[in-house]
Amino acid sequence: MTSFPTTLFTALVDDAGLFPPTSLHMSEALGRHERDQERGTRMLTHRFLCPASRLDALRREPFTPRRIGLIVDTEEVPPFDDLPVDFVEVRPNDDHSLDHAVRELHTSLPPGVRLFVEVPPRKHFSDVPEGVGLKVRCGGPEAGDFPPAEQLAGFIRFCADNDIPFKATAGLHHAVRHFDPALGVDRHGFLNVLLAVCETVEHRDAVPVLRSADAGHLVRLARSVPEETAKRARHLMVSYGSCSTVTPIEDMLTLGLIEEEA
Repeated sequence: MTSFPTTLFTALVDDAGLFPPTSLHMSEALGRHERDQERGTRMLTHRFLCPASRLDALRREPFTPRRIGLIVDTEEVPPFDDLPVDFVEVRPNDDHSLDHAVRELHTSLPPGVRLFVEVPPRKHFSDVPEGVGLKVRCGGPEAGDFPPAEQLAGFIRFCADNDIPFKATAGLHHAVRHFDPALGVDRHGFLNVLLAVCETVEHRDAVPVLRSADAGHLVRLARSVPEETAKRARHLMVSYGSCSTVTPIEDMLTLGLIEEEA
């Protein structure tokens, strides 16, 4: 288990073990999640991300997570009243507007369930309903899936200017930006993204920190973040999905930004 010097890293990582590249079977993913939940590691949200198409498989398992993020990959949102769903995540039908189906879903969700809508980082929507969060994809299986730092910084600025919370997904496999020789592309680091939100909150340009592969520089920045900035940054960046629940913690331990607990 881990302790933290600030609120910056607490409850940051959603469990996306069902998704590529890990792509665990349901029983394996839930077994890992149960072990994480028992350990209570504070960097993890202990929210299990599950596609709508696999809810029935989840129901057949003996263990139920305490929190579930429902990823809508079906034509309609299936009933989930019997499950502890607190997030619902959807992708609109087109790039131009938050369509009627999304608005209707937002108004029909039970109290306490938050809606996050995936949007391209290059597109800033002016019609985000109050109470709806956004979701940004930071990578994928192809080089073209990784948005340039300028686009990602623009997305973060839009969210900050409009007080819109967001989640991040895909591609954030390690804390620090690094080159992936298999894809021939620089992968964004989750620490870079989080510090970019802090830079934006403090009205500075987020592009340099998104581009930085200097681990020492990023560690110094992280250690200097004021508590009020950390709180505001985490209000905006709610969490990000990781297929590994071990690697993010190992990276942060290596960087010295979190410490082992007895």
